[in-house]
Amino acid sequence: MSTPYPFTALVGQDDLRLALLLNAVSPRVGGVLVRGEKGTAKSTAVRALSALLPPVATVTGCRFSCDPAGPDPRCPDGPHEGTGSGERPARMVELPVGASEDRLVGALDIERALAEGVKAFEPGLLADAHRGILYVDEVNLLHDHLVDVLLDAAAMGASHVEREGVSVRHAARFLLVGTMNPEEGELRPQLLDRFGLTVEVAASREPSERVEVVRRRIAYEDDPVSFAARWAGAEEALRERITAARALLPSVVLGDGALRQIASTCAAFEVDGMRADIVMARTATALAAWAGRTEVTEGDVRQAALLALPHRRRRNPFDAPGLDEEKLDRTLEESAEESTEDGPEPEPEGGPDGGGPDGDPDGGPDGGGGGGGRPPRGDGPSVPPQSRGSDDSHESQDSPEPQETHEPSGAQQGDGAGASGTGAAEQRPVAAAEPFRPKALSVPGIGEGAAGRRSRSRSEHGRTTGSRLPKGTLTRLHLSATVRAAAPHQRARGRGGPGLVVRREDLRQAAREGRESNLVLFVVDASGSMAARRRMGAVKGAVLSLLLDAYQRRDKVGLVTFRGRDAELALPPTSSVEAAAARLERLPTGGRTPLAAGLLKAREVLRVERLRDPSRRPLLVVVTDGRATGGVDPVALSARAAGLHAADGITSIVVDCETGPVRLGLAGALATRLGGSAVTLDELRAETISGLVRDARDTGPTGAAGSPRTGRIDRKAA
Repeated sequence: MSTPYPFTALVGQDDLRLALLLNAVSPRVGGVLVRGEKGTAKSTAVRALSALLPPVATVTGCRFSCDPAGPDPRCPDGPHEGTGSGERPARMVELPVGASEDRLVGALDIERALAEGVKAFEPGLLADAHRGILYVDEVNLLHDHLVDVLLDAAAMGASHVEREGVSVRHAARFLLVGTMNPEEGELRPQLLDRFGLTVEVAASREPSERVEVVRRRIAYEDDPVSFAARWAGAEEALRERITAARALLPSVVLGDGALRQIASTCAAFEVDGMRADIVMARTATALAAWAGRTEVTEGDVRQAALLALPHRRRRNPFDAPGLDEEKLDRTLEESAEESTEDGPEPEPEGGPDGGGPDGDPDGGPDGGGGGGGRPPRGDGPSVPPQSRGSDDSHESQDSPEPQETHEPSGAQQGDGAGASGTGAAEQRPVAAAEPFRPKALSVPGIGEGAAGRRSRSRSEHGRTTGSRLPKGTLTRLHLSATVRAAAPHQRARGRGGPGLVVRREDLRQAAREGRESNLVLFVVDASGSMAARRRMGAVKGAVLSLLLDAYQRRDKVGLVTFRGRDAELALPPTSSVEAAAARLERLPTGGRTPLAAGLLKAREVLRVERLRDPSRRPLLVVVTDGRATGGVDPVALSARAAGLHAADGITSIVVDCETGPVRLGLAGALATRLGGSAVTLDELRAETISGLVRDARDTGPTGAAGSPRTGRIDRKAA
């Protein structure tokens, strides 16, 4: 077994260490979501935590880690009366992003269940994680069906496995810890809310801290055993402090004044539901116990808010988690004044005792300082909980309202006519119009891509459409097909009783049809004609609406823009629609309209993505008025480029941005050459877009006579 990196040897990251330690003190806090850039010790810290947890008492021989003091009466290995007990180290179970559902919840041997009537159950990762830590690295990339299982287990504290009437249930209470890089996409709101606390981590910009990180990491990799031995004393001291805080926790008093502050804070920040209030109360209590106190203070409430509320304040997918600390301080002061009127409570001036999370006033072995439950009022940790660095893409997402997010930001300096060859002055970005809710666009046919919510696909989840012979392990039994396959052979197999004699060759896998995610590639005209007619605001609003739809349907998105003399891949295909929205906000306009260059750039992007992920089907969305200018015979070049997409069988939608009483119909002609459909900006709304979806399904990428070729919408379907 490899030697884990010592928790006390971590440099800095005070908020991350504090959040993990609070969950070690009180698992009822509800886990931690760690958000941050690559290479910031997220996974290292989580793995190091398990070595600090006290051992777990279990019933001897129980595969589900039942507590001898109160064994689960419905445990599959029970009953446990008269059974001995023992101890084992606390477990940290890692859930791989690509794990199957059977690996997570456990597997039933369907063949033995049918032939012998035996519930042969092999426990999964949820059983292993019971009374321990369930760790999900890159949790935002977890498939939806696994997220659903996690939500059910986290809500009920138990896992249920059912296969064709055979049911097994066992306890599954665990500390859920996830790490993620926001650049790769956000979490579903339901799973996000299940994490009690969240912390933002970023690499230190202090050279001295970076040097110490490198020095310690190299020393650990050269000799892990010796390195861990040097930190053994600090690890033991921290372990003892966790044990002492756990013992003190039941004695901590959460007074009415602190409760009022918690309720007022959650109400002031308009968080949904009551889970935030409960998590804040548990976190504040754990902070007091960690500091060795028996009463919750205002400092505890403030720190609890900074850890428990940021990820619960998002109002749309493009909002970055965060908390206005000035508003938080005002809310706490106003609540304290109200509590004083009702009856004052004692309130120490400072926050909780102790410097770093390990109890050292100087920040422990790291020398990082901060943390330890001290409210960061300006002199806290070097990386505050809500710090996201200074990148513009983060600053542009601070507003909770989409229309405020896309305010004009002035003329861009680094992407002018000289840089992009526009031949015309670049115009300042314009604000996006109000987004709307579109109906679903889909790719025709049945695919086999990653699980999602857009197009039809063959999958392990969804409605049953038939049966087939299993490939490898049987995962979903088609019972009637299995019985039909076994029935003709009963006499030859010597059947003499009521039971059915089933052999492996009789088993049939259920064929199911669900939904897949797609690659939605936007090709956006950013030329001068778009801005001259003041259409760019409406165009951005339409693309933003489709991005919101892509977020909800778990799609990958990419963004190609064309203007001046060339096209640019503004955003390579990614699962982060937030990044796409940020690029769209800063999109400059001006210059000529190299439509052919945009289409050819899109074709190259799709070619590369087809090699990377051949099962993910693309949907091309071209946003333009259909004009093509610049170069030699730009119209003919555009027609040839569109024909290449049609030959590739790409499903295409053209959003016609042409306005005014006289229209040339160029976008409709482009849609015909692409073999797709055209829709105007006015028609790109929920009440009218259903006709477009019907056309895309009926004609497919090869097209047909009628509305898709002429760019019209089937209004009967709408």
